[in-house]
Amino acid sequence: MDKVILINKEKGSTSRDVVNSLTKILNERKIGHFGTLDPIAEGLLVVGVGALTKIGNFLENEDKEYIAEVLIGTSTTTYDITGDITEKSNKQVSKEKLIETLNTFIGTYSQEVPIYSAVKVKGKKLYEYARNNEIVTLPKKEVEIKNIELLNYYEKNNQTYFTFKCLVSKGTYIRSLINDISKKLDIPMCMNNLKRTKCGNFKLEDSFTLESIKKGKYKSLNIEDILNLDIMELPKNIEKLVLNGSMIDKIGNKMILFKKNNQNIALYGMYKDRMKPLLTFKK
Repeated sequence: MDKVILINKEKGSTSRDVVNSLTKILNERKIGHFGTLDPIAEGLLVVGVGALTKIGNFLENEDKEYIAEVLIGTSTTTYDITGDITEKSNKQVSKEKLIETLNTFIGTYSQEVPIYSAVKVKGKKLYEYARNNEIVTLPKKEVEIKNIELLNYYEKNNQTYFTFKCLVSKGTYIRSLINDISKKLDIPMCMNNLKRTKCGNFKLEDSFTLESIKKGKYKSLNIEDILNLDIMELPKNIEKLVLNGSMIDKIGNKMILFKKNNQNIALYGMYKDRMKPLLTFKK
């Protein structure tokens, strides 16, 4: 069972929870997800099954789209509503000033990784430093905000919120982006909700809930649906090389999916002036 399934993850569950549930539903041990979603987040989670657990190697640099809801007037240790409150304020910002500030983030900038994250520094996860009240220098990474758009600005339960949509590069922390917006406006803010709506060419509207999958009401994607490649019946003259995972001479200019008797055998890609195996399937 080699396929990709687009999951509509519910808020409150971890990405690992989704994988564990799918393992039982599909009776398949080899399952992995690409692009972790925190428990507070919902939306699109791309999951690979079988040999396609390794398809993430080809999706790592895909842009992602999110819709975030922000609470104005409160900041927390985690930069989201689940953390301990660090500051509260009645300061507000006009809609016009907010739009102006959001637009200043379009482009690349050096983003500080949040301390409540699984990124490792000196072999230890950052959130472990935070929980032990240990001082650590937070790493920074260059990220790109390709588009950002204010969707709504409103009051709810005597508190002010706004929602925005953004298209960002791999590795961008939306919690950190909100914290940086907060710093720029000098107003405490934190993330209240987050939904991922796109990951590369994958869209949330094409995803399925775990409940639907449990009932068998879902569609999966094959490798041909995902990658820009050529499909070729495995030639006899290179069959032994391909089955052994050896390098072969270059054929064409695209990745090649070799098949035999309509079964996937191996995916080959360019390596210098030759081709090497990128993915192999059960024979």
